[in-house]
Amino acid sequence: MNTNKKRQLRDRDKKLIGVFAVVFLLLFFGVLSYVIGKPMIAFVSEPEKFRLWVEKGGIWSRVLFILMVFFQVVLALIPGEPLEIGAGYAFGAVEGTILTVVGTVLGSITVFILVKRWGIRLCEVFFPREKLMKLKFLKSKKSREILSFIIFFLPGTPKDLVTYFLGLTDISFTYVLFLSGIARLPSIITSTLGGDALGGKKYAVALVVFAITAVISSAGVYVYNKITLKRKTKKENLDVRNQRSR
Repeated sequence: MNTNKKRQLRDRDKKLIGVFAVVFLLLFFGVLSYVIGKPMIAFVSEPEKFRLWVEKGGIWSRVLFILMVFFQVVLALIPGEPLEIGAGYAFGAVEGTILTVVGTVLGSITVFILVKRWGIRLCEVFFPREKLMKLKFLKSKKSREILSFIIFFLPGTPKDLVTYFLGLTDISFTYVLFLSGIARLPSIITSTLGGDALGGKKYAVALVVFAITAVISSAGVYVYNKITLKRKTKKENLDVRNQRSR
């Protein structure tokens, strides 16, 4: 067998392995979402029950909560807000924020490493290609860091989607840590503060916090949509000019 045929067989084997790996991951994460995700959110959504579990669990309840947040980030199919609010309710604003940030950072690191290994095929397990392609502007080194910071800083933006997409770029591991540990703080703090107010039966404060969060989240969604639309339009105009110049 000549060298070219051997190379072709190796490439085919690699593609088959890649396909099987992605299918396995899809099934694995799907099972995790069903077995862990749904009960986890349902549990956190019962505040008094969750707080009692925290009080009885001691240090282990903290460890398990960090794992909950970790799975939420990695699975990307589970909403994060109920966990953040539950953290504020059960642990208080300060400890709830710290635990949430630790789980978020660990989850983001894992996502970054997995996407570096499996590429866009893994991303497509959780997100349609069209959504991923809307973020192609983040591949540009010139504006990537500031734009990704804005997206992570503002509540309401699709942070889990962006976390997966950044693994497809050459962004530094250090900056991903910064985004997941620092830039996400405002959106986490607003949720844990609201949860803490609910836990202390300060319903007026909780209402104000959640109302302000809703307004900021709406602004975040608006800014995100404006950024993606602007970048898409810019790319389309550039493509048109390139075609005309040929």
